[in-house]
Amino acid sequence: MSAPNEPFDFIGIGLGPFNLGLACLTEPIDELNGVFLESKPDFEWHSGMFLEGAHLQTPFMSDLVTLADPTSPYSFLNYLKDRGRLYSFYIRENFYPLRTEYNDYCRWAAAQLSSIRFSTTVTRVEYDEAAEVYTVRTEAGEVLTARRLVLGTGTPPHLPDACQGLGGDFLHNSRYLDHKQELQRKKSITLIGSGQSAAEIYYDLLSEIDVHGYRLNWVTRSPRFFPLEYTKLTLEMTSPEYIDYFHALPEETRYRLESGQKGLFKGIDGDLIDAIFDLLYQKNIAAPVPTRLLTNSALTGARYADGVYTLALRQEEQGKAYEIETEGLILATGYKYAVPAFLEPVRDRLRWDGQGRFDVARNYAIDTTGRGVFLQNAGVHTHSITSPDLGMGPYRNAYIIGEMLGSQYYTVEKSIAFQEFAV
Repeated sequence: MSAPNEPFDFIGIGLGPFNLGLACLTEPIDELNGVFLESKPDFEWHSGMFLEGAHLQTPFMSDLVTLADPTSPYSFLNYLKDRGRLYSFYIRENFYPLRTEYNDYCRWAAAQLSSIRFSTTVTRVEYDEAAEVYTVRTEAGEVLTARRLVLGTGTPPHLPDACQGLGGDFLHNSRYLDHKQELQRKKSITLIGSGQSAAEIYYDLLSEIDVHGYRLNWVTRSPRFFPLEYTKLTLEMTSPEYIDYFHALPEETRYRLESGQKGLFKGIDGDLIDAIFDLLYQKNIAAPVPTRLLTNSALTGARYADGVYTLALRQEEQGKAYEIETEGLILATGYKYAVPAFLEPVRDRLRWDGQGRFDVARNYAIDTTGRGVFLQNAGVHTHSITSPDLGMGPYRNAYIIGEMLGSQYYTVEKSIAFQEFAV
């Protein structure tokens, strides 16, 4: 830790899996002196979606540290050994950790680290030109200084424009489990969205539809319920070579590719799609199930009155408008990065692209010096699908650590792909 009044080498703001991984990887490095500030009282990762049996879409090697340092004491396998579950996991013969298990693993790792401060909310960040340090102020009135920042504040739940200011008790999928029982007391439930979270919730509600007797709708703007593309040559796009290629493309090309690559990291697990069909088939043997799956349907408007939502939809391929009514409404509409308000005083020190988003350098820096403020995630427009990928977190952290030290500490593999992306 720093001596009193001495600047930290870096301050990490926010503690999701990526900054937690950085905390693990910097813990043994004496030359780096950092602290991580998190507003929550403990580590928590999407607890509203801890559905029974729900698992990660990436294998256990995409933990906090392994792909940067397989000998780290903070690996998922070491967690299993410590918990007395290593042999059980081995016999399970499934590479994909349960979501609750992954969250427990992260809490286990965080509890061992000396650099994390929970219940610490950052309210303002300034830059001291004379001392060449960032000043970080907290809600409790504490003032910390550091030569660098690493932003890991994550992406808040996104609500469609049609639902801004909408009344009633609708909810984003991030709060699903907390309100599931209330939802199931309603006569009808409508789910909006097309990704993994929407599919998990639909399967969960469909499983109990005959117990509670509600009508269930699943609405998506997509033309189909598309699977996550997880073939091995496609996975080579989560590689240093592809980052180099994608980052060097013109800005307008990167934005065009970003909109077309959602199926590479936002699709549904193929086994879950099959399980949904099988469950529909099974339940329809006795009698038609009161459920509708509506594709190509964009939400264009919504209103709420007397406990009922009226949703205005547009069938995109037919160009036809229609409405459905529902008592319960779940928005599985994803997450969208928002620039933290505490950065406003240093806005002029940050780099912005033509779309008003961070201009993230190849080394993950977003400040004008190219070495002072680093960004976790939120860089799909500059680093493609590697930005939210858990398995690329250790690579990015190894890269950031090398930038902060001025030399490589963890070996960064630069060439892993069989295919060539550029001419």
